[in-house]
Amino acid sequence: MQELIGTGVALVTPFNAQGAVDHDALTKVVQHQIENGIDYLVVLGTTGESVTLTKKEKQEVIHTIKIANSDRLPMVIGVGGNDTAVVVNELKTSDLSGFTAILSVSPSYNKPTQEGIYQHFKAVSEASPLPVILYNVPGRTSKNMEPSTTIRLATDFSNIIAVKEAGNDMGQYLSILRDKPSNFHVISGDDDLALPVALAGGSGVISVIGQALPTEFSEMIRQGISGNAKDAFKTHFDLMTITSLIFSENNPAGIKAVLESLQITDPYVRLPLVEASGILKNEIKKELQRLGKR
Repeated sequence: MQELIGTGVALVTPFNAQGAVDHDALTKVVQHQIENGIDYLVVLGTTGESVTLTKKEKQEVIHTIKIANSDRLPMVIGVGGNDTAVVVNELKTSDLSGFTAILSVSPSYNKPTQEGIYQHFKAVSEASPLPVILYNVPGRTSKNMEPSTTIRLATDFSNIIAVKEAGNDMGQYLSILRDKPSNFHVISGDDDLALPVALAGGSGVISVIGQALPTEFSEMIRQGISGNAKDAFKTHFDLMTITSLIFSENNPAGIKAVLESLQITDPYVRLPLVEASGILKNEIKKELQRLGKR
């Protein structure tokens, strides 16, 4: 799965002032990635506000992204949830043509045991027609998928080919990198740890800030994967403030505020999320000016 090495971006779903999906802006977001060095696209993930999109809207978003991408970059699609049977049915009945892999989040709210998480992903693996990327994000699910569970899944199922690890715990990353099968990818889901993970042997990142600053961020990750720590850390340090700002209120309100400042999308999100505050927007504008982006 060489397509998953480097920088993927978790695409936003732009909305207009009336709350409808803005497909013109979505096309613009995709083009921004393609033209500025991103390696692959992640569709209908957390940053895409997939939990507040209807089934029809999801299908329309997929169609728009496919047309805009025109097979130029590999694509990963989010298929997950906290009802295993529903996820399995979606995998069996969805048209997943054009996608390289699925990204499936560990169940939220139910708070399963490690054995429950294992059995959930066993069912996902057996149902999926595509390779599976596990997604561990305990800050949202309230339950950490422990390294031993990740390694067990990676070892037992050949189509589970990667984990997007987003526990913001460098020790957990290192445990997985130490014990994983040789052909299993460890992908950072934490923008602030993406470079250290790449330098430690990770395969890259699925990024949020990368879609606003794709040239800088993707080059930093390439340098990290190649072991060029000195140059990569120069970029890392330069982007630390903007990366922190976009997560300071909520995601994706922060990244949408950045994209608004760059005149790529409007800042609107769907309830229960709310738009970034005026204070945060001003801080983002100042930081983009410092970076020479305004």
